[in-house]
Amino acid sequence: MLNIDQDLSRFKDIVKGRVRKDLRKYMSSSEMIGKQGKELVSIPIHQVGIPRLRYGKNENGIGQGDGEEGEGAGQPGEGQQAGDQPGEHLLEVEFTVDELAQILGEELELPRIEPKGSQESDAANARYKGITRQGPESLRHGKRTYKQALKRSIASGAFNPNKPVVVPIKDDRRYRHYVVEKEPRSACVVVYMMDVSGSMGREQKEIVRSEVFWIDTWLRHHYEGFEARFIIHDAAAREVDRDTFFRTRESGGTLISSAYKLCAEIIDKDYPSSDWNIYPFHFSDGDNATRSDTRTCLEIVKNKLLPVANQFSYAQVESVYGSGQFIKDLRGEFEGDEAVVLSRIPDRDAIMDSIKELLGKGR
Repeated sequence: MLNIDQDLSRFKDIVKGRVRKDLRKYMSSSEMIGKQGKELVSIPIHQVGIPRLRYGKNENGIGQGDGEEGEGAGQPGEGQQAGDQPGEHLLEVEFTVDELAQILGEELELPRIEPKGSQESDAANARYKGITRQGPESLRHGKRTYKQALKRSIASGAFNPNKPVVVPIKDDRRYRHYVVEKEPRSACVVVYMMDVSGSMGREQKEIVRSEVFWIDTWLRHHYEGFEARFIIHDAAAREVDRDTFFRTRESGGTLISSAYKLCAEIIDKDYPSSDWNIYPFHFSDGDNATRSDTRTCLEIVKNKLLPVANQFSYAQVESVYGSGQFIKDLRGEFEGDEAVVLSRIPDRDAIMDSIKELLGKGR
């Protein structure tokens, strides 16, 4: 059994190494979004080969086949006729959210987040505070019950050292006593805002969703009390559930302030900054309908979001239809403010770099 456990541990280490090596590829893929359960995430990786001995005549040794030195054998399935042999398959490997976050933090060298504030836990915790004479049999304390029976037996003179049999009676029974308490714990709310207007194409939206998946994984790792709220917007904003956020295909004009107003309302109503760590994230292609709406956005960020948030993050996805102006306006207004973090995402390969920019300060 020990050898099996050791082999399993080695296999997990090998798989984690493979994920680390190809982390940029996994981060740029939207395939994993649909594979996330409540606690586990499935990652498709190429099968890890296990060495096998084959019996038979060794016609060609390693490096003795056809071809010139340094010439590869080609990729599986390339330049081959149809056949009846099985091809290479992908292996679905499950990671916990914490394991995935640990890999992410190590590879991106992300600093640990120091939570601020706390709230009372909604989950009640039972703590044993003492011993009582009454209670359910499931909470009977065996040692204390026997000790009480022994004391009674000795005191009454019924105890025989040569035949030390002690039989507890009803009055000897002792039970654990517990109380239900609420414990303070670090709490975090993340408000994800995504531009779903006509200038945000399918590729841009998938890039945003992939980045949100990994940001969500990292923040969940640091906070016991974690909540996420989702806003989509074009010319108007609305709050949606997680599934709608990751699947919606909308279009229309763009008024970014509609999302910022709704975000501020949600925070003001449900998440006092004294108790919650607050992270608004906005993703857009930087196209806004009017300059006046941009000024409204800057005022909301300055007067309503920054005073309560740990950090305000804006990531801009490159789009041939978007002007890309909004990130310039934010930079011009909040240059030097460490609570405002900006990032550009030109393509899928830049997701990893963008996450490091957004989370690299550990706020």
